[in-house]
This record gives sequence, C-alpha cells and structure tokens, in this order.
Amino acid sequence: MNKVLIVEDEDIIRKGLMFMAKWSQYDCVVVGEAINGNDGLKQIEEKRPDIVIVDINMPEKDGLSMIEESIGLYGYDTIIISGYSEFSYAKKAISLGVSDYLLKPINFNELYPILEKIIAKRSHLQQLNQDKKQIDIEKARLHLISGEESPHTNRYVDLMLDSIRTRYQSRLSLTDISIECGMSCTYLNAKLKQYTGYTFNDYLNRYRIQQAIKLLNNNDLKVYEVADAVGFTDYKYFIKVFKKYIGASPVKFIESEHFEE
Repeated sequence: MNKVLIVEDEDIIRKGLMFMAKWSQYDCVVVGEAINGNDGLKQIEEKRPDIVIVDINMPEKDGLSMIEESIGLYGYDTIIISGYSEFSYAKKAISLGVSDYLLKPINFNELYPILEKIIAKRSHLQQLNQDKKQIDIEKARLHLISGEESPHTNRYVDLMLDSIRTRYQSRLSLTDISIECGMSCTYLNAKLKQYTGYTFNDYLNRYRIQQAIKLLNNNDLKVYEVADAVGFTDYKYFIKVFKKYIGASPVKFIESEHFEE
C-alpha cells in the first residue's frame, strides 16, 4: 500500500484530493495533510509517505523549497500542483526529481495515469532491492505457510479494508470483523493503524464520505438519501462527520469548481 501526503494551503483543493480521488483503486491511502511547506516537512518526517502531492505556491514555505529540503532524505515521489501562471516553476521542479505535475483546476483523469506510472516505478525498484538482498525464496514460502505475517502486508488489514469497501453501506463495526476472524478489536485496530495511519472507525467514515461525494456529484439524490446510502442512519451525524473531514457542508463542497471529472 502506497502512503500519500497532500500539501496544499487551499482547504477545498486539499479536501477534494483526499476524498474525491479513487485512492484505494490504485493501492494508495492518504496518511496525512499539510497546509504549507513547513507543515509538510513535519508530516514527511513523521509519516514517511511514498508519494507527496504538493502545491508550488504556499505561505511560509513554498512547495519547491519543501521538496529541496526533504526529497533527498526521504526518497518519496512528488506530484506538484500549479496554476498556468506558475508553469515555469513546474518545469524547474522536474529538475529536482519531481515525477510530474497537475494544473489547476485538477482533473482526476490526469492524476490517475501519473499515479500508475509512479506506482509501477516504485514496484520495480522494490523488486530490484529484494533481488539485491537475495531473499531466501524457500524461507518466504515456509513463512507464508506457517501463517506468520509478511513484513510488507497483513492479512487482517486486507480483510478489514475489503470489508469496508464491500460492506460500508451496512451497520459495519470492528466487533463484527473481530468475531469473524477470531482476533481482538484491539489487535485489529492496532494493525490497521500501523499500515494506514487510521483507526477502523476513522477509515470507515473517510471511505463513506468519499462514496457520499461520488453520489452527490453523479445523482439527483437528496443529501439525507445519500447519507443513508453510504451507511449513515442518522442524517445529522452524517452532516457532522462530513463537516469534520471536509470542512464544509455537502452542498457547499459539491458547488466547488476546483476539480474536473
């Protein structure tokens, strides 16, 4: 799973990237957000993201300065965001090792091919590193047979993520999954937190909000109908959760013109 950090000072753009993009389809999870370059440096050190999406023009510390100070230390891949007036800066950023750039308004159909390219490159490099370390294949096979956890994945994390993606519309709880797999809620929550940065309820609510935004964009459903469709039986609680993650009401957020399909 590839960890993504979004560094953007405009709330509506940052939240849109977090909740409107199809991260899970590209084996990605957003592990953090930052509002300027200084905040971004702290998040990079703490979260160790694989991919950083950063705006060029931000207060306190701009995106290029943040990249210069950290990309050599932490080895992440970068996608920069810029306006047409900043295009010359975008070209300069390529010399710093930036993978690609997006122009505002952000078009997700331009983002996804960039993600695919980055992920393919990272997977190739990871494979090369594994080859250099001369991994003992037989040992790995026995390791899997024994049911022990791989250092790169965890079957219980996969189970939780799959349950969220397929059962988010129902009254899903971590207790349900705990009973199904015979592991404690504490253990499961700790594992999900370790691999994604989120607790089960936090990830579930984030996923539900992401699905709600899709319905609000593509259907004529009323807000309370959308809430029910994504697993919120309490309309007021849905509004509260939506505002918590997005920073705006459902209607206000959808009326934004910062994104293109």
